[in-house]
Amino acid sequence: MADSPLLPRRGPSRSTWLRARKARPQLILSRRPRRRLGALRWCGRRRLRRRLLQTQAAGADWREDGCLASRAAAARRPKTAAPSPASSPTPSPAPAADPDSSYLATLPIPPVRPAGPGRALVLLPLEQGFTFSGICRVTCLYGQVQVFGFTISQGQPAQDVFSTYTHTRLAITAVHYSVSEKNKKEMKREARTLLKPHLNKDDRCWLMKNFSPLCSIVMLEHLKTSTVNFIISHPGLSYVFVQESPTFQINSEYFALRSVGIKREKKKNGLRLTESALSAMEELVSVSCEEVDGCPIILVCGAQDVGKSTFNRSLINQLLNSISCVDYLECDLGQTEFTPPGCISLLNITEPVLGPPFTHQRTPQKMVYYGKISCKNNCENYIEMVKYVFSSYKRESPLIINTMGWVSDNGLLLLIDLIRLLSPSHVVQFSSGRSKYMPNLTPDYVDDMDGLYTKSKSKIRNRGFHLPEFTENLDFVDEEKESPVVFTGHKLMCVQSDFTFRKTPRNRDSHNKVLRDLAVLGYLGQLQPPVPKPLSPLHSLTPYQVPFNAVALRIIHADVAPTHILYAVNASWVGLCKILDDVRGYANGPILLAQTPICDCLGFGICRGIDMEKRLYHILTPVPPEELRNVNCLLVGAVSVPQCVFKSQRGLEGTIPYITTDYNFKLPGASEKIGARETEKADEEKLPPRPRRCRKTN
Repeated sequence: MADSPLLPRRGPSRSTWLRARKARPQLILSRRPRRRLGALRWCGRRRLRRRLLQTQAAGADWREDGCLASRAAAARRPKTAAPSPASSPTPSPAPAADPDSSYLATLPIPPVRPAGPGRALVLLPLEQGFTFSGICRVTCLYGQVQVFGFTISQGQPAQDVFSTYTHTRLAITAVHYSVSEKNKKEMKREARTLLKPHLNKDDRCWLMKNFSPLCSIVMLEHLKTSTVNFIISHPGLSYVFVQESPTFQINSEYFALRSVGIKREKKKNGLRLTESALSAMEELVSVSCEEVDGCPIILVCGAQDVGKSTFNRSLINQLLNSISCVDYLECDLGQTEFTPPGCISLLNITEPVLGPPFTHQRTPQKMVYYGKISCKNNCENYIEMVKYVFSSYKRESPLIINTMGWVSDNGLLLLIDLIRLLSPSHVVQFSSGRSKYMPNLTPDYVDDMDGLYTKSKSKIRNRGFHLPEFTENLDFVDEEKESPVVFTGHKLMCVQSDFTFRKTPRNRDSHNKVLRDLAVLGYLGQLQPPVPKPLSPLHSLTPYQVPFNAVALRIIHADVAPTHILYAVNASWVGLCKILDDVRGYANGPILLAQTPICDCLGFGICRGIDMEKRLYHILTPVPPEELRNVNCLLVGAVSVPQCVFKSQRGLEGTIPYITTDYNFKLPGASEKIGARETEKADEEKLPPRPRRCRKTN
């Protein structure tokens, strides 16, 4: 039994060597003694792979039995009849009780067949998955499959699936579907009718030859979107969607998937949810579909890197299988799902989420720009913004609330405040062996604990503001204002996380920074024209001209002197907001705000330049003009434009705008320390307020 795990490794090595040995006339291999593929060095494997590729290009074909033979040799080989069961020396096995069990035994790997340029067919037996990496468009031609919890049936529109290398690989799994009382012949006739508009005769014959009841037929197509094209146009980011790695199984399936733009992955690299996560998800879907006690409010909490976002995406997809829409409240500033980082937003989701956040940036119903990826220095402003956004929830569909991974010290107290404020019906608490200890947030625990700004029922402590004053403007609060706590209780659902991929504390910050930059690039990808039009670099697009006296300015994350505020705005990521105050009437500008307002954010853009003579801001944004008419405030936060936008765009020649080696860290706002000023030196230098493009010095 101890040697049993080594047996699967021996099979592929032997079969690969046999393919190379039978291809000896084409490969012109030397007459050296036979060696195991596992004993070959890296250079030897590379030479073998190159020779196999040369043979494939020369016209060789891969046989169904895994052997390589040239087409000429196949034509000269005489046809022989298959041995009959009676003449077979081995006894025939007993018939299986399940009619599909024999088919599953003879087909352990889903067969893939090319169906033209950029297209491939996948025949999936029941409950068998196809794990892959890359991006493609998935169409279910017959049967029913499931991707990331979302069910795709025959006749439904195609879905764009993004299985990137920054997240866990996705899989297409055939699921059970209801069929009428028909025999296999009638089912094949029905499948042939459905496949006729999409496939040619040869492909249909191949599918019908391998057809089995309750199987599913999937069409995979090459996919390119403007967002993907924009992201991969920057050097170093193409690996997000496609990675070239050495492989030793060069066959027709490999080339078919390569033409689509994907690659088969091992099942262990795919998404695997724990039993507790699946059980909690099943219960939440059941409660959301019943609607006995109204629409449920589901709050998901836990430490960093325990799978909260993955659980939320899968839950959204499973809910969309039964209901038309799901509301989503984003309270995580660092790793937002549908918006650029630094936002608190409320969205109504009607389409499945089949990829990472940077592939599905969407316009929220209500959004506030906090301006930082953490609220540790200003939790009061954060909780006020959550209250402002949550007031727009209409309770017409289930609500999923995503929270931050900060669950220690004040973060835990802030989470208790959120539970009291939002009054969820279900709290899904994630935990893992590597995460920090977090107490179970039962209703009794939340009632007995003081939050950061709220008081418990058993203790009276004057700490911050009272919850009744804190929630007096919410429509759903009907309890008496005199009560120190407004909390109706919830059901706690504990989920044990066990993900194979985990970020270490050393690379967590850099990995999250990459994901935030990808989210910003995904948002800027909306500026690109639709495919198949060519890609347009950002420096070639025409920006909007905004007069100084039409918008107000505010720097959120730092204390900047008024004489240098235009330096901070230039070449920055700005939130396009709408405040209630009327900023018109000022003859000159810029108009500066003394405090950060809590207001609606309609979108984002880049302040590409500032014209001091005409007193204009040049803003580049994908927000439509009809929405831009309502913008009267520009907020600048700690979220920055990715460096690749400045340094790695196509078409840049000579000196690069906004890139300089001569940078003055003594300017107010240039230091990372908030409020660090050197007023005496700034007054002595008397730098002019006119901003200009800094150019790289030689």
